[in-house]
Amino acid sequence: MVDILIKNGHVLTMDPDSGDLKKGEVAIENGRIVYVGLSYNGKADKIIDASGSVVMPGLVNTHNHAGMTLLRGYADDLPLAEWLEDYIWPVEEKLGPEEIYAGVRLACLEMIKSGTTTFADMYIHEQAAARAVEDCGMRAALSYGMIDFGDPQRAASSLLKGRNFVKDFNGAANGRISAMYGPHAPHTCSQQFLRDVRKQARKDGVKVHIHVLETEAELNQMKEKYGKCSVNMLHDIGFFDSDVLAAHCIWLSEGDMDILAETGVHVSHDPVSNMKMAAGIAPVPKLLEKGVNVSLSTDGCASNNNLDMFGVMKMAALLHKVDSMDLTVIDARKVLEMATVNGAKALGIEAGMIKEGYYADLIVVDMKRPHLTPLYDIDSHLVYSALGSDVTTVLVDGKVLIENGQVLCMNEYEIMVEASKAAKKTDSQHLIDVLGLQDYADDQ
Repeated sequence: MVDILIKNGHVLTMDPDSGDLKKGEVAIENGRIVYVGLSYNGKADKIIDASGSVVMPGLVNTHNHAGMTLLRGYADDLPLAEWLEDYIWPVEEKLGPEEIYAGVRLACLEMIKSGTTTFADMYIHEQAAARAVEDCGMRAALSYGMIDFGDPQRAASSLLKGRNFVKDFNGAANGRISAMYGPHAPHTCSQQFLRDVRKQARKDGVKVHIHVLETEAELNQMKEKYGKCSVNMLHDIGFFDSDVLAAHCIWLSEGDMDILAETGVHVSHDPVSNMKMAAGIAPVPKLLEKGVNVSLSTDGCASNNNLDMFGVMKMAALLHKVDSMDLTVIDARKVLEMATVNGAKALGIEAGMIKEGYYADLIVVDMKRPHLTPLYDIDSHLVYSALGSDVTTVLVDGKVLIENGQVLCMNEYEIMVEASKAAKKTDSQHLIDVLGLQDYADDQ
């Protein structure tokens, strides 16, 4: 007898060997998928009826700063330097572990309600993020954000914090949490620090998460400092390998793209954040042509402003069509691959496909909605028409976190109240308490 049997749904396996299954069945036992087919010959402790729905792999968000949910909508539409120096950085100094815990719990709630089952994160007080992930039941690859600005003392301190984080949290939450090293970016980290991080990551056998060429300013700064761009500098010091996850990668030359392809670096594409921050358009079609594994991500809520990967999928498809003036660029199936298969590959986890032996990280998307009617092409509807709110059931590691729209793994109202409390540390003078949450929080 298996733990769970999902039946009567259209199974979008994302597995090229299996294809899609109309009215397929998926059996789950001990957190893993043990059967994918048309008719499971056995009993189950629990049956999930997915009639009129698509059963698909949970979405994988490969670049986030989850604690920044507390800064959603804070100081928008400002020049980048002013946004960072006058608003974001000063506020971040006020945030402690408990505030980050509240912010990450809110992020996890938002993500699972919109179909994301795994995310990669880099931020401050990441031990609090790990605690939140463990509590909520998601899967995550977490990294302690490290910056040295060329200061040897700061470099030593950052590396020690990163090492301790990896030691304490890699494999935590029964394996749902993996730890990564998170040097912020080439222009905020010295070459020696990047070498030291690279060496330590190889020694510990973990991946590295870094921002690369997010802005034209970084490109110019690196050329002025080193006489070469970030990609060339990182390649020259032996930083790149197939265990590196590089976020953004906007200002790439043809040669840069060849280096990423040759070294097996995984790229995380943040189309919504890149547009909102006027950072530029990453050359994703060319990267894909060269064989680079490109996944999708939201970035943090301060620069998106939500964590809905369905919105990211649509923007990824549309952005590159208008940029290239080619309607055939990055079709719906490719976008779905980027949000599932490619994301799981980037993080090195057995997920992203509905396949025997893989983690039971699955979502059920209700297709019986006005904006999804009539239904001609499921891939097209999921990318161009579906919303995160169409997700009705979510499983991670074989545990049901949401069923028929009801969140089972956490108290939604409590999480919003605690996040509202934590947000008071940012700029309470300008907080607008639309839901009355703050008044409730103040009375507790």
